[in-house]
Amino acid sequence: MATATVNGVRLFYELEGTGDIPLVLVHGSWDSHHDWDLVVPFLANSFRILRYDRRGHSASERVAGQGSVRDDVADAAGLIEHLGVGPAWVLGNSFGASIALRLAGERPDLVRGLIGHEPPLFSLLAGDPELAPMLDEIGPRIDAVVERIAAGDHAGAAEQFVETVAIGPGMWAQLPADIQRTLIENAPTFLDEANDPEQLVIDLDRLQGFSRPALLTLGDQSPPIFAPVVARLGEALPRVEVMTLVGAGHVPHVTQPAAYAECVIGFTRRRDDAPDGI
Repeated sequence: MATATVNGVRLFYELEGTGDIPLVLVHGSWDSHHDWDLVVPFLANSFRILRYDRRGHSASERVAGQGSVRDDVADAAGLIEHLGVGPAWVLGNSFGASIALRLAGERPDLVRGLIGHEPPLFSLLAGDPELAPMLDEIGPRIDAVVERIAAGDHAGAAEQFVETVAIGPGMWAQLPADIQRTLIENAPTFLDEANDPEQLVIDLDRLQGFSRPALLTLGDQSPPIFAPVVARLGEALPRVEVMTLVGAGHVPHVTQPAAYAECVIGFTRRRDDAPDGI
């Protein structure tokens, strides 16, 4: 088990792959570096891959006290610097995509290119009356999950999150037992995220200054609230492609790993403009 102490927190990480181009994988809420297990074999020949457990998740240290998305961004930056793998392509899923987007805006020197799938940056939709019904629907669903975590029902909360927020009805029973255990184990960190006032926020002005290539993806089977979020982000990023993945939902790297890897590899080959020496 490889670990590094970054910002005073012990983080578990793995470096793998035989490619020359660095790729950092940032997992979403509830999960761990194992979230990428199915897609890594398809990426390993093209990239030198860094994946890690975010603070408070699985093998990484869980720190007492309120954390924030700022901590997660600082951890990603610190780990890239500690291991000397930057500038790197940074790929994030869900809340991991929110972290990747913030990293690109705040530390563009570390980001060779950006790929994000369905970040839950719902604050971007506030004030739009046409989108208010979507926000009115998702807010109480998340609140109900948070209440169950606070009450100590981590298993019930994990199941409810999967079925009512992230993936869909009936999906909990289809998850392998080890994934279910990971989600239950990491439930307290989701409570911490939910109490962070910046969890769903991003500075679009900073994103407009990110001049490297970016790819934003969404699944045509995903909850509809992600599409307008991706559209708003697409308007801010100066060099962005937006792609809808046919037949995919919120976790295409799990449900369609080969196709998703092909998408990632194809985009990076088309759009990689890293200067000499990187």
